[in-house]
Amino acid sequence: MAFSRLDIRRRNRGERTLVTLAGDIGPATTPLLRTALEQCLLDGVAVIDIDLTTVGSCDARGLDVLVSASRRAGRVHAFLRLHHPCAQITQLLAVTGSASLLLAAPVSPVPPAAPDDLTSTATTATRAPEDSARRPDQPVLKDAIRLRRLTRWQAEGMREDIADLAAESVAGTPGEAYHDRGDFLRRLAVMAHRPGFALLVAETTVLVGCAFGFPVGPDGSGRRGFDGTLQEIIQRLTSRAWFVVLTQVVVHPHAQQRDIARRLQQRLLADRHVSLGVALLHPSDQAGQAAFSSWGWQNMGEVIGLPGPVAPCVLILPAEAPSPALR
Repeated sequence: MAFSRLDIRRRNRGERTLVTLAGDIGPATTPLLRTALEQCLLDGVAVIDIDLTTVGSCDARGLDVLVSASRRAGRVHAFLRLHHPCAQITQLLAVTGSASLLLAAPVSPVPPAAPDDLTSTATTATRAPEDSARRPDQPVLKDAIRLRRLTRWQAEGMREDIADLAAESVAGTPGEAYHDRGDFLRRLAVMAHRPGFALLVAETTVLVGCAFGFPVGPDGSGRRGFDGTLQEIIQRLTSRAWFVVLTQVVVHPHAQQRDIARRLQQRLLADRHVSLGVALLHPSDQAGQAAFSSWGWQNMGEVIGLPGPVAPCVLILPAEAPSPALR
């Protein structure tokens, strides 16, 4: 499938420019990227910083455009550097031996652009904000770990990796019996088609965590069937009519495991603009319940009335007040 969405924004500051990309770099979008980088060199830019924070993937042809632009920049004594690549791009750079050419540290930090220094070209109808504030869908960087929201298409492309992470996160634990890989993939496929579905991943150079879910509210979307019954139960327990059902939260064993899980969960609630998270676990999954409790969830016990062979345990998580780590 050809990648078809890439938003390109350029902020100039003297002889230096910051090129911010959002979307995917592939056959349909590399000509636009090539043109944008060539224009930077024609304009006499000495340092081109490319921010890949909101780029989900890049293919070999896209990498060739970046490498070629870097070499052309070198011939005119300019520099091109990549910043904040995702795990897939980092791996591509490593496999092709391009990391040393493109990821070397720039000579100085990129200064913020003044409003009158801003020029932009966009390949999608969605425009980035004109100021320098972080967009809600931009990854969060902390201790080399970043959060990134995936589109449905990106989630489909990474579903096997996410399933591997889910299996690894419970391997050898008492909760392993309640986390079948096939069931995980089927649940992800079903959830991805729900209105408002959101999936976040946490990455270093590899995938270390993910969380996904969907909103439930009194607007008609959740008044019938399972959602309607769940909404009535949660409203009785908490007096909240709006919440997000976090269908899955998985974190690879890591020194910052609790912090990664907390940030994934709170970010998902913030992105959906709700103040309560809800999770349903098998009543015998003691390991899963213990993990959620360690992440700040409150176990409300088993609830009767939901469809299914067993009465699940309902856990709730209030949203935290906004903090620098989540902004």
